[in-house]
Amino acid sequence: MTERRFDGRVAVITGAGRGLGREYALLLAAKGAKVVVNDPGGAMSGDGGDAGPAETVVAEIKAAGGEAVACLESVATPEGGRAIVQAAMDHYGRLDVLIHNAGNVRYGALDAIPDEDFKAVVDVHLMGAFHVVRPAFPIMTQAGYGRVVLTGSIGGLYGTSNVVNYGVSKAGMIGLNNVIAIEGAPKGVKSNIILPGAVTRMAEGLDITQYPPMGPDLVAPVVGWLAHESCSISGEMLVSMAGRVARALIAETPGVFRPSWSIDDVANEIDAIRDPKDLWLLPPIDAYFEHMTRSFEMARKGGAGR
Repeated sequence: MTERRFDGRVAVITGAGRGLGREYALLLAAKGAKVVVNDPGGAMSGDGGDAGPAETVVAEIKAAGGEAVACLESVATPEGGRAIVQAAMDHYGRLDVLIHNAGNVRYGALDAIPDEDFKAVVDVHLMGAFHVVRPAFPIMTQAGYGRVVLTGSIGGLYGTSNVVNYGVSKAGMIGLNNVIAIEGAPKGVKSNIILPGAVTRMAEGLDITQYPPMGPDLVAPVVGWLAHESCSISGEMLVSMAGRVARALIAETPGVFRPSWSIDDVANEIDAIRDPKDLWLLPPIDAYFEHMTRSFEMARKGGAGR
């Protein structure tokens, strides 16, 4: 079997100074990629800065014979996002892979979280993704090639208490991923989401005594494949947790058609509306139009096929 490598490719990885991002950077560099290791080195809350984490990863890559450069800019601003992407162009003259992994945590219940803490997390996770994708996307489309990997979370799919800022950010990532995949499809750019589960500093304060082995090294190969030229999917979400890799997806029930509805009709039909039999698993790139096509078809047939 041919080893999948990244020779000649340039990758930008945000949040690459520690944890998952560090593992991604080391793996891609070991496979031949030139890597921009982006990390301002802040605390888990996002405050402060330290060049040490990014520079340490760069030193590790170079010591192993690879090529890398540190970038300390923050994804939280448009200017920072542009500077991160520009670092790849300035040092290596191209950009093939963008992995947005940067993150921070500020806990707070829905009825108590300060506005500042909500915004600080959204700015890094969700807006941070846009801030690096926006300048990277035209570079990739003009080159006719690109791989984007965004970082979602099961917290964005299913939610969890005390982190509304995180849940909102990760759910919003799904919409961004869909648009990148759709607009990038005719131009050789693919985009997917990794939903990782790994013990990193984000797990500080949690009781992990009952966790199975779930280091970042179990997630990195999945991200490596999503970032590789041989990646065959786009607009999708892959879960990677404790050695399990799976696809997460959005589906619709076939639902119920009626030419008119009342509140009572909805109440009477709710079981049929929610019936998961024969789910619609719509193709990621064409899901919007497939949804409309199928919905209109049901209306034309007067609900036949319910």
